[in-house]
Amino acid sequence: MLVRVGGPNAGHKVQDPEYTYRQLPSGTGSNPNAEICIAAGSTISLKRLSLELDAHPRLQKAGLFIDPQAMIIEDDDIALEEKLLDGISSTKQGVGAASARKIMGRDGDLSWGPKVRLARHIPELESYIADVREKVELALAAGKRVMLEGTQGTDLSIHHGSYPHVTSRETSAAGCLSDAGIPFTRLRKVILVARTYPIRVGGESGPMGTMVTFEEIARRSGLAIEAINKTEIGSVSGKTRRMAEFNWEQIRRSAYWNGATDIALTFVDYLGTDNSAASKFDELNVGSRKFISDVERVCNLPVSLISKGFGRAGLIDRRTWND
Repeated sequence: MLVRVGGPNAGHKVQDPEYTYRQLPSGTGSNPNAEICIAAGSTISLKRLSLELDAHPRLQKAGLFIDPQAMIIEDDDIALEEKLLDGISSTKQGVGAASARKIMGRDGDLSWGPKVRLARHIPELESYIADVREKVELALAAGKRVMLEGTQGTDLSIHHGSYPHVTSRETSAAGCLSDAGIPFTRLRKVILVARTYPIRVGGESGPMGTMVTFEEIARRSGLAIEAINKTEIGSVSGKTRRMAEFNWEQIRRSAYWNGATDIALTFVDYLGTDNSAASKFDELNVGSRKFISDVERVCNLPVSLISKGFGRAGLIDRRTWND
């Protein structure tokens, strides 16, 4: 079972098959036997969901479950964010405005926005409606594997991030569990995904440490600047990303805050183009191996997944058989 929380303001790109997910869990196309769930703490763009269902026709027949309490984004939500949130480089997908209406619209009509519509109010979603919290509980009781996927980086937390340059929800593992209705006692692993060079959306999107140019990364790594420019475009915003030097305190704090058990380190090819040919840890260059060992020492956690290229072929998996 794959469970998604959050909204369509975060794009998760996968290769097998290649697709950028914004509403469905990012393993949907890679796991044809998995049940797919959108939990109660989600915000739904009906247009985006329709596009993703068209791309995954198996779900139009069976296998998709949407919690009746999930919030629907309206066009007015997007218009409001376009008017108010340009100063923080929001992706302006209406997620925050919809979330605000879910809170403020509990007593009926709003003077500043449309009436609240939840998933259970949408006729075209009727065949998908199910209590996702209960579905997950039954799956866990049956010994099935459940993977819960959040959105946005830890430091974009509405409560603990660099306010006001934050998203509209709690982005920690605990926040994701709450959005999905899963008790923390059922948690087995928390995989913290980190990049060798942290990113934020382009524009005035808030503090992120010591900035670094794409040209400098190309010089250090030996990668072509054209390849970096092509990769570092926001999948939702369409803007060129901002990048910074690795922040050791940030990853230590994020690992602690999320209760991480493992780290998945991505863009290790940015530490040297020669890493692209590596198929195991010992084949990475010396600097990269030291960097990864330092990450493990600082966080007191294993870097169990290493990405040095897009897709499964670019993955070095250091997990043991019982992970």
